[in-house]
Amino acid sequence: MPGERELNDLMRDKRAFCLRYSAPLNSPSGCLSYHVVREGPEYDFQVLGKWARKNVRRGSRNCKVEEISFDRLAEEGWALQRDTLERQGRRSHVSEREWRVRCLAAKCLPGFEAWAAIAQGRLAASVITFPLDDCIYLLYQQCHREFLSAHVNNALSFTVTQKMLCRPGVRSVFYSLHSLDAPATMDEFKFRMGYAARLVRQRVVFHPAIEPLAHPAMHAIVRAARALVPGHPVLAKAEGVLRFYLQGKRPLGEQDCPPSLVPQPANANESEELADQTA
Repeated sequence: MPGERELNDLMRDKRAFCLRYSAPLNSPSGCLSYHVVREGPEYDFQVLGKWARKNVRRGSRNCKVEEISFDRLAEEGWALQRDTLERQGRRSHVSEREWRVRCLAAKCLPGFEAWAAIAQGRLAASVITFPLDDCIYLLYQQCHREFLSAHVNNALSFTVTQKMLCRPGVRSVFYSLHSLDAPATMDEFKFRMGYAARLVRQRVVFHPAIEPLAHPAMHAIVRAARALVPGHPVLAKAEGVLRFYLQGKRPLGEQDCPPSLVPQPANANESEELADQTA
């Protein structure tokens, strides 16, 4: 675990306002949080729920999941990125040009792969994968709303996860970190796809010059501003950072449970198919 001096030196050297990192559950501070992961190597239809199995089969009939070039992702993927964020009520601080630069940069780096669900000859959903030690990281999963009802997200997630866990030396797939601002339905979809929550504490550390401003009154102001400008990326992240910071200062037993980890009512499965179409 990094010490306070190390963290402060890093922020001063990099001119950062704050840092956010995951810490073990037994750490003395940090917001109760989780990583969404799947441990291998067993991953097949048996680990999925009834609706997830049904939707994977539907999606597999409606699309073909395959590895694609980063050139194609750079060209066609921006429409998916923009549509996904708009559908989730968020705005991107990344421009189309920056999206292309990222994709073409990944093309030149070893280990990065682009996977997609192809439907009607078009890019319907996509994800970037990257191996780190014995874990595969999934990055930038996105889907165009036109293909949500075709369940291409289910087919893409299932196929890529299965292929990654079959690779020699791979023990797990890391889907995502508990987000600062994304809707809880995003992670609910992943859990239905056989992933699990690995509990951690997310710690937010502010630059010493900024920390005096990180108090409940400031959080209330930022939260109100976010409500006035829904989806603004800076306000959304700022509200999330302050919320995680303030939660993390409370004892673990007094913190709010992340919404995605709250037990669902007995009839929740009846709405799974609809939720999959909003993820």
